This record gives sequence, structure tokens and C-alpha cells, in this order.
Amino acid sequence: MDIESLVKLTSRAWSLNILALLHQGVPGRQAPLLAATSASRTSFASSLEHLVQLELLERNPGHGHPLRPEFRLTQTGIEAAETADRIVNAVPDDEEFALLRRSWTVPILAVTDAPRRFSVIKSDLAPITDKALSTSLYQLEAREWLHREIDTSTRVPFPTYSAANRGLEINHAISLSA
Repeated sequence: MDIESLVKLTSRAWSLNILALLHQGVPGRQAPLLAATSASRTSFASSLEHLVQLELLERNPGHGHPLRPEFRLTQTGIEAAETADRIVNAVPDDEEFALLRRSWTVPILAVTDAPRRFSVIKSDLAPITDKALSTSLYQLEAREWLHREIDTSTRVPFPTYSAANRGLEINHAISLSA
């Protein structure tokens, strides 16, 4: 999955979780999916509609029977759901999962497989603002998903960031699909 698609996918809090649940075999109906996510109805509906707009999900044209799913994965959605499932399974703890639902967490971890400077991460994730990037880097470092190291080999020292611990597991889950 390319970085642009990953940024779009993770821009809604529950998108990864919905795709992972569908990949695991949860029926494509709103009630079972909502019950499995613990999301609010509004946030869940927004994420579901977002997945339809990204053409990862489609409304089932044969819907009408109570056991027939309302939504089903498209061909592109099947591939994205496999990746989402690997990412979600890398974070089994509900408390840590809250960080995974944040917009920029997964894209930042995707590009920090090797030590990267702030400016390089920012250019790789073109639409991100300085504030959003610095806040996300701080949160990931505090959770120890990202390692910050000061490079003093040049005249002006600068920090570099690389995925670590759980962040590295998520990075590997993403890179398996590339």
C-alpha cells in the first residue's frame, strides 16, 4: 500500500478497525461491526462512509435479507483489509489502540523504518503540518513506538526518528503489503 493511500485510509479513526474486522469474518452489517468496534455511532458512520468513498467497501446490491451483508469489500478493499488486520493485530492493547486510531500514527510509522529527520518525514507525508507532525512524534516517542536520537556528527546537531518496539511491528506489518 502506497503512503498516499495509507494517509487517506487512516484519516478516519475507525477505518483500520472496520477493515480488519471484515477481514476476520465479521458480517458486513452495521450492527455487528459497530458492536465490535466500541466506536460512537457518528464516528463509526463517518469511517464507514469514508471507506465507501475510497472504494474499499461497496454497498451490497443484493441487500434485503437480514442475513445478507449491507457492505462488502471490493478487490482493492480485500488487499487493504489484509494490511489493516496485520496492523491492528500488532496492537492488542485497547489503551495503545487509541494511539493507533490517530490520523498520522500509521503513516509516520510507515516512513520511519530507517532513521529520518523531521524535514524528511514531513516531505514524505506532504499534507502534514509542522504542529501535527511534532505532536505525533512526541506522542509516539512517549509511548516508545518511536526512537529519537540526536545526530551530532554534523556541525549543527539534529534529531532523527526511527520506529521502535511496537512501532517497528506496525512498520513491518505495513511493509509486508508493499
